[in-house]
Amino acid sequence: MSLKHGLLGLLNYYPMTGYQLDKKFKETLGYFWQAKASQIYRELDAMEQNGWLTSERVIQDSKPNKRVYSITAEGRAEFVDWLSLPETYTNNAMHIKSAFLMRVFFSGETNKEQALDLLRSFRDVCLGLNMEMAAVKEDFVQYELIYGSEETVYRKFTALYGEMMYRAKLEWVESCIAVIENGE
Repeated sequence: MSLKHGLLGLLNYYPMTGYQLDKKFKETLGYFWQAKASQIYRELDAMEQNGWLTSERVIQDSKPNKRVYSITAEGRAEFVDWLSLPETYTNNAMHIKSAFLMRVFFSGETNKEQALDLLRSFRDVCLGLNMEMAAVKEDFVQYELIYGSEETVYRKFTALYGEMMYRAKLEWVESCIAVIENGE
């Protein structure tokens, strides 16, 4: 997946501001794809130049002005074409690039407490992400009420992936901490 296709997918439902897109992206896609606000705005500009989006500047009296983005017919066609491509990403789904795991790999060069601090911090993040998954699942309940269950089932698949991935990471880090604490 690319960031632009995720943004097109979200805009496919209804027009949004960049701020709303950033928030919705993090709420719905953030557990398997991360993007900074600056990346999102850069992509929005590029997609508008490609003709995939249009934007309308909304003048506001009591708040800063905003731009509302809408997907164009060309943008919808790009999104549908991307969905229709033969799957070449399956192998990539198994590849990870993690500075955290690299630090774990080399943690033998530090002391035991520093290694434990690293792992405990990761455990705290995993616990927080597990709690966020409950909110994601609740969003899907609301989404299903609006859009129906046929489309929502696929969103639930990604939530299940995220939930199981975070659970596996939590189990892994707990095992690592136990090994260090028990001197195994």
